[in-house]
Amino acid sequence: MIEVNLLPGGKKRTARRRRGLSLSLPDVSGLPRDPYILGAVAAGIVSIGLMAWLFLGVRSDMEEAQVQLEAAVQDSVRYADLIQRTSALTARRDSIAARVAIIQDIDAGRYVWPHILDELARALPDYTWMTAITQLQSEPLQIQVTGQAGSIFAITNFMEAIESSEFLRGVSLQRTEQEVQNQGTPDEQIVYGFDLEVTFEPPPLEDLETVPLFESNAGQAAAAAPDTASTR
Repeated sequence: MIEVNLLPGGKKRTARRRRGLSLSLPDVSGLPRDPYILGAVAAGIVSIGLMAWLFLGVRSDMEEAQVQLEAAVQDSVRYADLIQRTSALTARRDSIAARVAIIQDIDAGRYVWPHILDELARALPDYTWMTAITQLQSEPLQIQVTGQAGSIFAITNFMEAIESSEFLRGVSLQRTEQEVQNQGTPDEQIVYGFDLEVTFEPPPLEDLETVPLFESNAGQAAAAAPDTASTR
């Protein structure tokens, strides 16, 4: 369409074409101007950087895990040696404990026979004597006392005295018979032979009275020192 300006001095109005909003990228030589290509390139660069960062992070974690593994191996070796030493000490302790138990058992029975002999000798009445003492069994300790007496009453008194002991119990008469002593001599006489069975039983510890084998140095010094108060 042709427009004619009929007014003098008027300016020709030029037609303007409205255009939509558009974005333009700077012109850089050597680079494509397509935004999709540039986006793809940028995404690739970011992906490569992310993979590099992940790789370095995984590598750092692997190095740290390797260090921890080496430390764990060293601790395992150290603990294995410690466990071996502990096992050896435990075995040694058990061996010592077993030996101590044996020693305690032996020590506990050290005074059994002295007690038995002392109690039998204490209970022995007049005109009665023992000829043999035999162990019958060990648990409980049971013995047989063989002897001779001048009368049946002496045997009865002997049995009663044994029963009153704190270490002996269960007295039973197994045999009694007349025997000729010093037969065919002027000293020939009739006696009564007997066999008694007796069981040993130690009394409770609270019923026993113990005394020290040795006095303390302080006690000896006090006993040896003169009594100055009494001399004044």
